[in-house]
Amino acid sequence: MELHDVWFVLIAVLWTGYFFLEGFDFGVGVLTKLLARNRAEKRVLINTIGPVWDGNEVWLLTAGGATFAAFPEWYATLFSGFYLPLLAILVCLIVRGVAFEYRVKRPEDRWQRNWETAIFWTSLIPAFLWGVAFGNIVHGVKIDRDLEYVGSVLDLLNPYALLGGLVTLTLFTFHGTVFTALKTVGEIHERARTLALRVGLVTAVLALVFLLWTQVDNGDAKSLVALVVAVAALGAALIANRAGREGWSFALSGVTIVAAVAMLFLTLFPNVMPSTLDPGWSLTVTNASSSPYTLKIMTWLAVIATPVVLLYQGWTYWVFRKRIGTQHLAEAAH
Repeated sequence: MELHDVWFVLIAVLWTGYFFLEGFDFGVGVLTKLLARNRAEKRVLINTIGPVWDGNEVWLLTAGGATFAAFPEWYATLFSGFYLPLLAILVCLIVRGVAFEYRVKRPEDRWQRNWETAIFWTSLIPAFLWGVAFGNIVHGVKIDRDLEYVGSVLDLLNPYALLGGLVTLTLFTFHGTVFTALKTVGEIHERARTLALRVGLVTAVLALVFLLWTQVDNGDAKSLVALVVAVAALGAALIANRAGREGWSFALSGVTIVAAVAMLFLTLFPNVMPSTLDPGWSLTVTNASSSPYTLKIMTWLAVIATPVVLLYQGWTYWVFRKRIGTQHLAEAAH
């Protein structure tokens, strides 16, 4: 296996880790409107991800940086062609981070309500747009002979990509709902389990259609295995949730995300951005990659730094592993 193939796999792993981790805190953000009935329950939901949400975003920064360094042509074409949706995601992530920190800086109800509304929308919009973006990456876009995107923003809003956006939105919401059931106690815990069943059923229908569409278009035997694993894991997650096995349900919803993202990258390889104008103009792991020397240096840095990051993030989750409820909230709301 060549180093550019290795880095394609590593970037796929980074995006998978990002969607697994950021997926549930996007979902929790959406639940602040769908699940919480009062200010105290919103505080509980936000507190479940409070210690970890910013650490989860490290995976996005690393995936973007790795793409820039390992596949500069891919990075350039992707970020120029998808400029507006990626800018919208970036603005949402900035506002979302500010909302988490500023929400409790003042006690006024209107102040906190406005920031909570911001958390909802800045969780929902990226959860949808990431699916649209990856739907276009896998399905292909208008790339010319100069390896530049020549389409418009409207070209990105095709049926396949929009379906991908609905899949990521519902899947992340389901992932967040089972995470909430795992991390809470009391009435909000029971309602999370009930909502997880409803959201999970909608997710299963949308995901099955999207993954089958992907398989028919570009799939092979390996992607078919990933499809089966994703669908089976989602069904098992619903069964585990119904049985009250929140830990298993969360783990299986995570497996669903891992298998679904793996399927997308399996159907994509060896392309990184297929061209719908001419297959010969597609960006591939070969024509979009950096020099072998650059990839070699990056590999040694990744070998040294990655275990440190994983150990620290794992320790963080272990420290904040206990369940919480409204009874655990401090008296003051700020």
